[in-house]
Amino acid sequence: MQDWNPQLYRQFESERTRPAYELLSRIPVTDVRFVTDLGCGPGNSTELLANTWPDAQICGLDSSEAMLEQARQRLPHCLFIKEDIRHWRAPEPQQVIYANASLQWLGEHNRLFPHLAEQLDTGGALAIQMPDNLQEPTHRLMREIAACDPWRQRIGAVERKPLLTGDGYYDLLTRAGCEVDIWRTTYYHVMPDAQAIITWLQATGLRPFLNALDADEQTRFLEQYHQALQQAYPVRADGRILLAFPRLFIVAVKKASHA
Repeated sequence: MQDWNPQLYRQFESERTRPAYELLSRIPVTDVRFVTDLGCGPGNSTELLANTWPDAQICGLDSSEAMLEQARQRLPHCLFIKEDIRHWRAPEPQQVIYANASLQWLGEHNRLFPHLAEQLDTGGALAIQMPDNLQEPTHRLMREIAACDPWRQRIGAVERKPLLTGDGYYDLLTRAGCEVDIWRTTYYHVMPDAQAIITWLQATGLRPFLNALDADEQTRFLEQYHQALQQAYPVRADGRILLAFPRLFIVAVKKASHA
């Protein structure tokens, strides 16, 4: 798969950063020395962490070298590492492990989340935000179009595992020794038109579909997708459209062991 495109990703930076602010505001930890941003991207979320805890050692982790280059330019005083989140082990117990819109790309949450909780210091927080939009028209229509001729032969099956239920994450992290705060928020992003939705998703959800196609095929696929989006997202009274975007939030604080 082609590397991520930081410039495209940052076109909607304010919308992408808003949930990061809200997640950060719910972290109850005060004595913070070591912080890791999992899936840091171009550093927009890492910058929030660095501003909140200027005396802490902040590390950003990502699998995309293009994203890391942007993050290093943006925050030269922070450490950025290219690594797979699934294999990461913290060199020091962490007071904050922060994952804004990254863990939804990874499977096996039943193993991954307890593994991340293990990296926390006592009293440390695992703070997670994940898009929960696989059943929204944006993502359902991608799959429906890709399943039809001529695309199904070119694209094949594109799967992103659905998230667990809120109950499932609660049980998973309480068993891992955490107090868990969990909530779900649906944002309604005001967009100028359906094409703006495509621009947003070309940096994220559309990537697995488009990477299998050449330039001409991508244009034709997106034309078909654009027509479907126009039906699914009607124009509102002011001439713009509303993009409903549900997200799941979790803050899990590691309790002291009584063993």
